[in-house]
Amino acid sequence: MGETLVRKEPFNLRKVLKENTMLLVLVAVMFLFEVLIRATDNGSLFVPANVNNIILQNSYVLILAAGMLLCILTGGNIDLSVGSVICLVGAIAATLIVNLHCNIYLAILISLVIGTAIGAWHGAFIAYLHIPPFITTLSGMLLWRGVALIVLDGMTISPFPQKYLNLFSSYIPEVLMPELSKQALTDTAAKAHLQGISLRVTMIVAIIICVVMILSQVLTRKRKEHKGYAVQGRGAFIARLVVITAAILIVSWLLGHHHGIPTVLILLAIVIACYSYYTQHTVPGRYLYAIGGNVKAAKLSGVNTDNVMMFAYTNMGFLSAVAALVCIARFNSAAPTAGQSYEMDAIGSCFIGGASAYGGTGTVSGAVIGAIFMGVLNNGMSILGVDSNWQQAVKGFVLLLAVIFDVVSKQRKSR
Repeated sequence: MGETLVRKEPFNLRKVLKENTMLLVLVAVMFLFEVLIRATDNGSLFVPANVNNIILQNSYVLILAAGMLLCILTGGNIDLSVGSVICLVGAIAATLIVNLHCNIYLAILISLVIGTAIGAWHGAFIAYLHIPPFITTLSGMLLWRGVALIVLDGMTISPFPQKYLNLFSSYIPEVLMPELSKQALTDTAAKAHLQGISLRVTMIVAIIICVVMILSQVLTRKRKEHKGYAVQGRGAFIARLVVITAAILIVSWLLGHHHGIPTVLILLAIVIACYSYYTQHTVPGRYLYAIGGNVKAAKLSGVNTDNVMMFAYTNMGFLSAVAALVCIARFNSAAPTAGQSYEMDAIGSCFIGGASAYGGTGTVSGAVIGAIFMGVLNNGMSILGVDSNWQQAVKGFVLLLAVIFDVVSKQRKSR
């Protein structure tokens, strides 16, 4: 048997910089904020509590961005209703759990079904009646916000039982050792013991994640080599693994010095892993890119574009329900104002992370980087005491720059 020809891509600095532009910008912005925060004696951006806050405050953005990306891939389409869906699903979950004392797992299931049904409602109008997504989801934004206000009757529902909060707004060591956690509130020795356990558990989990990630990447590279695909040079491949491993270990070390691994971080990891695999390694996932690239060509190739659109918006409803469950746990309440402008955060994260305004281009990992970028921007400006109005202006300007970069890049390619 002849040897399989393996094509190794030569190291191209320009290509590497282009593929990791937003990641490099994120790192630069983080260090810029660190310098400014230290210069103004406001502490540090990289203290454990601050890293933990960035994760918790932006958990809903990461969940929504994964779903919004699927909508954007189909041709630059968006879903404007996600904030209102979050408010409605949160209101229903709060009514079931707090007011009616329903079993929390049954309430979670009902909430997920309602969110998915709302997404299917939007998807049916968009996919089969061919009503523009902008109009459909704009009407949904008004409709579901109104229904949420009716359910809440203008009142805030709180607090939630601790059993529910443990699922989405607690930490692994505290959930596993509730008695020690209670004792740590008043006993310094117990607090130090709990923190030591948190650090050890967090670092063990981080090491396991790094090992699994490295093995997965090595096996993927081996499969590509066996099939004769072009692969990244060995030096660049190893450097990439080293950087990712170092980032995971550093973040884990910081979390371990706070309270440990947030339970919501496990949910985020599952969502990111599942949707990354779906978009990059499954046929239905590649259909999204095909439709965004050329919908007519996709139809002629046998792709049922209507079903793909239906799935994208049904899935968006499901993830909106997941984000709602996370949000009400974080705030320990369901309020009439919940979810306002959340759709903008999700859309902005996708575009900043490299998704094309025309569709057909974008990755879940890019959306995650975009969401983290938005989170660092918010957190850094808040620590520096920047007025909230200026914060909105800065985020809008950053989003505009990201879209301009995408448009200019496409124009250059077309020439």
